[in-house]
Amino acid sequence: MSHPLFDLTGRNALVTGSTRGIGRALAQALAGAGARVVLNGRDPATVEAARRELAAGGAQALGQAFDVTDEAAVTAGIEAIERDTGPIDILVNNTGVQIRAPLQDFTTADWNRIVQTNLTSAFLVGRAAARHMIARGRGKIVNVLSVNAECARYSIAPYSATKGALKMLTKGMCVDWARHNIQVNGLGPGYFATDLTRALVEDPEFTAWIQRRVPAGRWGDVAELGGAVVFLASPASDFVNGHVLYVDGGMTASL
Repeated sequence: MSHPLFDLTGRNALVTGSTRGIGRALAQALAGAGARVVLNGRDPATVEAARRELAAGGAQALGQAFDVTDEAAVTAGIEAIERDTGPIDILVNNTGVQIRAPLQDFTTADWNRIVQTNLTSAFLVGRAAARHMIARGRGKIVNVLSVNAECARYSIAPYSATKGALKMLTKGMCVDWARHNIQVNGLGPGYFATDLTRALVEDPEFTAWIQRRVPAGRWGDVAELGGAVVFLASPASDFVNGHVLYVDGGMTASL
């Protein structure tokens, strides 16, 4: 039995962008702590396939497909979950995209896409969920950032800009909503091996750089994010607000 401070039994958690990678791992961790998780993505078939896989492992898993960058779709999706599943006690804003290009060659269309996906989506979903949380007088919101909220790397300046802005949106959400007993914190992954980073993992030069740059000397495993998200979603963090918890093998601690 888990410690009661970390017990999420009876809680409903929406994790956006949760059909694979980090989002999927976060949903699995929350389910493992007892939460009923609602998976999200744009494609209903993909969401349903992910839901079936999680449920086959014993998780309480549901699905709600909607585009988190579309205001009307977000409003309808949040209302559907509240009506059909129950109150959203925990929201994890995980949806994100990476687009790499030298900044001088970065197109305006790609800039708008990365801002909409990485930043505006968290505002839209966070606002819609918070309206219900405010009425209930409780809630947990976890915004998934990145070590790139603190430091940039060649060819990802727009990505770093969105993650830095999301860090400040997290603090702003805290200041506005803490009075309603809503805790809003950030989870900042370092470099993790996922489907989306496979090309980098398989690049010997980049992996050698990771091994030198990260004090732990390796890529992270997405399962290692589980404890952090459960902490931020649980009663254990009831007086933790506006904080960013970096899970990065020490990367942000080292020059």
